[in-house]
Amino acid sequence: MPPGRPSPLDRRTALALLGRAGVVLLTGCGSAPEAPACVIPPELTAGPYWRDASLHRSDLRWNTAATGGDPQPGVLLQLAIRVVTTSDAGCRPVRGARVDVWHCDALGVYSDVPDRGTAGQDFLRGYQVSDAAGQVMFSTVFPGWYAGRAVHVHTRVRLFDPFGEPSTDVSSQLFFDDAVTDAVLATAPYAERGPRDTRNPVDPIYAGHTELLVPLEGAVSSGYRGEVALGIRVGEVRPG
Repeated sequence: MPPGRPSPLDRRTALALLGRAGVVLLTGCGSAPEAPACVIPPELTAGPYWRDASLHRSDLRWNTAATGGDPQPGVLLQLAIRVVTTSDAGCRPVRGARVDVWHCDALGVYSDVPDRGTAGQDFLRGYQVSDAAGQVMFSTVFPGWYAGRAVHVHTRVRLFDPFGEPSTDVSSQLFFDDAVTDAVLATAPYAERGPRDTRNPVDPIYAGHTELLVPLEGAVSSGYRGEVALGIRVGEVRPG
């Protein structure tokens, strides 16, 4: 066997190790296909109801300020968010990003808003830190509506420098197909609010950005699950 060429056993071992590391080997002529570019959502306002609640949790349905009590009523929504960024190698996951999520309840009310009687409460707020795949997962309820806005969920993605200062800070909002929202809003307790006044096409924040729509699976009776990628530019600070 020519010197420098691995033995069959060495090659099998190398392939096994590469497989366990998640490396894909491409054979044949020509260059490897380019990885898809990341979609960077537009800068969207964090809105007046942002609170840096520092609640590290995946289940947002509880008000930790209350002793006992029940979770927020509404249709279950499991939301998976993948944080990704563009690099020379294509679209790559971002590990260690803090992802905050917050939204209104079934009747269109946010927690910790004094003039709505929720001061000091923290339901439907919290954050997770992205794993090696760039993913976080939240359990919450499908949001309700309030005047002038389509149904939406707020997100804020941050990375921090060694001094604890944000080195990346990006706010965005997520939306849902109007047909799904109609089905949810027809049920209790959402229906107490009556017909909503704003749908996606006329929402001033959504503004036709279909990349902000979360594809959903499931039903009103059993709940919905959705997964969406949030593209960020590492080093960009635009908190909205």
